Amino acid sequence: MRPEETFDFRIRRSWISMSKMYNDLVSSSGITVSVGFALLNIDVKKGTPSTALGPKMGMESTSLSRILKNMERDGLIFKEAHPQDKRSVLLKLTPLGIEKRNASKHAVIQFNKAVREKLGDSHSEEFFNAMDLIEKTIDSLRTFT
Repeated sequence: MRPEETFDFRIRRSWISMSKMYNDLVSSSGITVSVGFALLNIDVKKGTPSTALGPKMGMESTSLSRILKNMERDGLIFKEAHPQDKRSVLLKLTPLGIEKRNASKHAVIQFNKAVREKLGDSHSEEFFNAMDLIEKTIDSLRTFT
């Protein structure tokens, strides 16, 4: 089997291409794909518990903590004590963070609109169904390791 014929190769290649494209789209805003993705996953009104962000993004805490540290340094987010759980902190967006979040959101909407126009509703639905099946297959294979 050639690499181009494997699911993992095609998914990885698409992800790398998509990541490069998003970097191009948001680089003029002075952020990276990782920062944009984090900004999109922080609740604009209520904030997001720092412990919930990693699982929400599918990232390990060590990778995420470096990104968050840089985001805080760059004035995109700030930390606030969680009102119900003093052991936890909420990540909240600064006005600059909201501005960069909007740039990221625009890039995501632009890309998804372009893909949906190319695929149409029927193929878009098939794509999401196929991805659901791939994720379920991955989950089922993980339980055996």
